[in-house]
Amino acid sequence: MLTDQERAEIAAAIATAEKKTSGEIYCVLAARSSDYRETPLAWAAGAALLGPALLLLLGVEVSVPSAVSGWTAVQVGAAAETAARAALMGAILLQAVLFAAVGLLVAWRPVRILLTTPGLKAERVRQHAQELFFSKGVHETAERTGVLIYVSLAEHRVELVADEAIAAVVDHKEWDAVVADLLKELRLGRTAKGLSDAATRCGDILARHFPPGPRSPNELPDTVLELPR
Repeated sequence: MLTDQERAEIAAAIATAEKKTSGEIYCVLAARSSDYRETPLAWAAGAALLGPALLLLLGVEVSVPSAVSGWTAVQVGAAAETAARAALMGAILLQAVLFAAVGLLVAWRPVRILLTTPGLKAERVRQHAQELFFSKGVHETAERTGVLIYVSLAEHRVELVADEAIAAVVDHKEWDAVVADLLKELRLGRTAKGLSDAATRCGDILARHFPPGPRSPNELPDTVLELPR
């Protein structure tokens, strides 16, 4: 997802930013945060439920033959039952066709992500960022001053997760500004520049509250973690 030169630029930006602070910056670039496998099922089920309404909109009616003179009540009832059964089977068949067609269409990854609700995408991006924050040990720095910058490309979203020591003294609006600027760069296709600038901005913010100590070990890798799944 990145070239070797871009990886080197991001790593250099992280290393330079960390020289000004005892904080640690960890960058992750993910192709996407979830497979959203429930999205095709939701859209297919919704389309299938609209099947009967679609038949009504098309003017399909349940009727028996108009010429029923001489028919007994039993014959008329049987004809009505047959017509109703045929209409019901037609509706079921239409629902099955709609379910399969819409399910297959939405199963195509670009469509699936496009049709996933923004709320669900935001939740999955936030969840994945928090999982990585803990699984990659960003929360285990000596002074609890780790920051995770997480970019999820498919969803066009960014999450910034700061450890408790940072969250206690840094206004979230400062992080919001970093996220907003990074999103602008992503929209322009400048992912590496966006991550490099974000790392630099995070270093400046951390430096005001957590200056480097006499011994500030580099506790997290300076390289960007790529998840091209």
